[in-house]
Amino acid sequence: MDSFTQIVLGASVAAAVVPATDRRAALAAGAILGTLPDLDGIPIALMTDDPVLRMTLHRGLTHSLLVLPLIAVAIWWLFKRFGKGRVAASPVRWFWAIALALITHPLLDAFTVYGTQLWWPLRPPPAMWSSLFIIDPLYTIWLLAGVLVALFAGARPLGKRALVFGLVLSTAYIGWSLVAKTIVDREAERSLATMGLADAPRFSVPMPANTLLWRVVAMTPDGYVEGFRSLAADRGPMRFTAYASDTRALQANAGLPAVRRLAWFNHGFVGATVVDDRLQLSDLRMGAEPDYLFRFTVAERADGAWRAVPPVQAGMPRDIAGTLRATWARIWREPALPGLGSEEAVEAH
Repeated sequence: MDSFTQIVLGASVAAAVVPATDRRAALAAGAILGTLPDLDGIPIALMTDDPVLRMTLHRGLTHSLLVLPLIAVAIWWLFKRFGKGRVAASPVRWFWAIALALITHPLLDAFTVYGTQLWWPLRPPPAMWSSLFIIDPLYTIWLLAGVLVALFAGARPLGKRALVFGLVLSTAYIGWSLVAKTIVDREAERSLATMGLADAPRFSVPMPANTLLWRVVAMTPDGYVEGFRSLAADRGPMRFTAYASDTRALQANAGLPAVRRLAWFNHGFVGATVVDDRLQLSDLRMGAEPDYLFRFTVAERADGAWRAVPPVQAGMPRDIAGTLRATWARIWREPALPGLGSEEAVEAH
């Protein structure tokens, strides 16, 4: 999730568990701890200029449920031993404040589609529960309200009640997102089955800043299909648009380190195109046809043979404001066609 959301989540959980007299201090401490795991971007940027490594190293060590408890213990011990007395006076509560502020960060991240390495240094594919978009005001607003009230109320009971209220409502919103995802997945499963894609690898993800409009992608032998589902407007079966992918070029370069790492990180949801004898890979999870946030040139072809090149990330041309306007309009209206710029429209009956 975005850094601001992680800040207010960390502040909320920390301030909710400490003694009332420490509440304002815990708001500040939790805000810092809540954003701390994302500072891994600084050493990663200093360590490499490879965009594939930068993408796939993020949400690794500093997001691990095997590492963060140890960091929490270290921070807690340092403040208990050398701090001004708050932690020493209430060591158990402050331990849980520190631990929860850190651990809730990767758990929340895992509800997005990006990929969070919860068990680093073990190497299962990163968790991508993908029921929340990276920025969703309807999740964040309850936490923010609780933090602001607690900041104003200080040690008064109102502050604790506001924090708990914000945490309950934001957690309930996550619960709703999982229900919405289940509804969309069932609709997609029925439609894909009629297309002969019942067993095709697929994922669903909410469109920007909402949980009413969802995007579903399923892989096919020669590419992938993409469909959208609005829980507010759509009533018939899901419709999918087919897109070709250069699967031969992708297979020919499957052994390259950058290709292997991307396939591991994004669970194989990769689109491949060859432009001017250069292989470009798109992470199909983030974006929508024809624009993707992560697109990398990883190989080039000369005299019929492929060779690796230093990965280069391409820009995303779509206007973000236009995308948000189109998303808002699509939530409330089911279009006659399944998508713009489609190569082949496929409707499941």
